[in-house]
This record gives sequence, structure tokens and C-alpha cells, in this order.
Amino acid sequence: MLMNGPNINLLGKREKEIYGEFTLQTIEERMTKLVEKHGGELDCCQSNHEGELIDYLHQANEKSYTGIIFNPAAYTHTSVALRDAIAAIDIPVIEVHISNVHKRETFRQQSMLAAVCYGQIVGFGMDSYRLAALAFLVSGLADS
Repeated sequence: MLMNGPNINLLGKREKEIYGEFTLQTIEERMTKLVEKHGGELDCCQSNHEGELIDYLHQANEKSYTGIIFNPAAYTHTSVALRDAIAAIDIPVIEVHISNVHKRETFRQQSMLAAVCYGQIVGFGMDSYRLAALAFLVSGLADS
């Protein structure tokens, strides 16, 4: 499952110097092709609402996904509720960020979620998503 949080739907329009000119649709299309190339399926979702993202995590657990690639965006730095939802499910979650959050404002350098995620990939632009998918597809992570 590929999940994206608030304002990711505005990719290609907002702060292009930080996030690039690609769109969420481009990410979803490329990720779907990559996963299908490896014989898998990918469900994509995006929400600007914290509760809806929590619902997606709960539903993912019920559907027994093998992994979740999640860009929680600004909720990374503020959401204990998302942290608790990730901790409560049995599916490995890889937190991804397009920009290198560790080179940005101080408040963006702290993730509320990282400690309950399997890993974190930051700063590789759209390839952050690809690297997370490859962690599931070729490393055996989804089998552990």
C-alpha cells in the first residue's frame, strides 16, 4: 500500500524548489508499474485528514498488506495518533519523504513516527518511494 498525507496532492504546484515538478499521479503511476513488474499489486491513497489516514492504516491491517510505504508529510512531526496507529498494526511501514527533512527547519527534523516504522527514507525525491518499494520487493522485508 502507498499512503500519502496532507498537501501531497499539490505536488507539482507547491514549493517546486523543494519537492520538484512531478505530481502525485506520476508517483502513483511509476510505483504501480514497479510493483507490478515484480508481480505485486499496489493500492494508493492520499488524504489531508489525520483520521482518514488512521482509518487507512487500520484497513490495511485487516486486508493483510505485506507492507506500507507512507509519506505522512507534516503529520510526521505532530501526530501521536498516527504513531499509535502504526504501532498497533502488524504490517511493516517505511516512512518516506521527498526532501531531506534533516536539512530543513528544526521542527521538521523530528519524526514522531520513525521509532515505530521499520525504516525511514528521506531526501531522494521521487526515488524515496522507489527505494522503499524495493525494500519490500527484493529484500525479503515483506516476508519477515
